[in-house]
Formats: sequence, C-alpha cells, structure tokens
Amino acid sequence: MGAMTSTGREVVGRARPGADPRIQAAIQGRREAAESLLMELLPRVRNLVRYLVHGDGEVEDISQEALIALLRGLSTYRGEGQFQSWVDRVVARTTFAWLKRARGNEARRGDDSAELMAVPSEDAPPDEYVHRRRMVMLLDRIPDEQRHAMVLHHVLGMSVPEVSDELGIPFETIRSRLRLGRTALRALATEDGSVPDGGTE
Repeated sequence: MGAMTSTGREVVGRARPGADPRIQAAIQGRREAAESLLMELLPRVRNLVRYLVHGDGEVEDISQEALIALLRGLSTYRGEGQFQSWVDRVVARTTFAWLKRARGNEARRGDDSAELMAVPSEDAPPDEYVHRRRMVMLLDRIPDEQRHAMVLHHVLGMSVPEVSDELGIPFETIRSRLRLGRTALRALATEDGSVPDGGTE
C-alpha cells in the first residue's frame, strides 16, 4: 500500500508552519488528533471516490482504504501546497489502485444507481448536493477513462500535464479524453434538461 501514500519518498517528520496542528500531532502518533482529522476529511474522501467510481456499492470500502492510506502517508506530506490537494491525490491513487484490482474480478453489477452515499459535508448547502448528485449520475454514463480525466482536471483542478503524469498517459490522449468527456456530458445533460456548469475549456 506504500505506493499509494504520496508522491516522492522523502520522509518529513514535521508539518509546515501554519498547517493544521492535528497533522503534526497525528504524525507523532496521537490517536485523538488522527481520528479528528480523518473524520473531518471523510465527507471529502467519499465525495471524490463517488466521482471516480460507478455506482455506490464500493464507495465505503474504497473510502476506508483511502483513509488508511492517508494516515500511513501523513509523514510523507512535505507541506508543499494545500493539504487538501495532497489528500485528493492520495485518494485518487487509492481509488485507481482499487479499480485496477477490481478489473480482474467478476464484472460489476450493471448500472445500478442506488441512492448516493456521496453526501455533502455539514456546511454544504442543499443546492450544492443536488448539483453534485446530478453530476455524479451523468459521470456514471460516460466511459471510465473519460470520467477519471474529467474529475482530475475539473474537480481537483489539475492541469492537463499534471493529469497526464498522474495517470501515466500521454498528454494528447488526456486532451482527447477531456474533449470527448465534455462532449458526452453536454449531450447527456441536454437530454436530461440540465446542462452542468463549468463544462467549457
């Protein structure tokens, strides 16, 4: 599981000045700090996992695995950039690793779209949840390779070169997947009568 914890192998035992003090406390092994930090991150983790996978059946299991990866990887957080961005990358990598393992198993159960487990955080307004739910249901209807590129680029805010590096896929292939994904989402949203925001280049 070590490969899913962070980019880079340099171990840093201290969080940067101004960072959430729970990060340093968790690195030092303080259980209360680690539990508090992970509980706060859980809604964010669930939401990102749900954006990346089809249906809700595996969301909880992947989210729990991502939380374990985050806890194990805290000591490698180098304090470069926002902590939430580091969290998102760890969660995305954990999810992709899970999906690779799943490909060797039996085919997934159809298009079953149970009630979403990707609930908003406590401070998220209801209309944000409605928008998120619509987007997730649209993402469920496009190919995974387009879905993953779209989520990394538009949800996590990665540049095209960063998405290319993260997925290990050529730059032009990522650009093509983004174009195809945007076109597919616009078409699906038009069919459903709800064009999503932020779908332009």
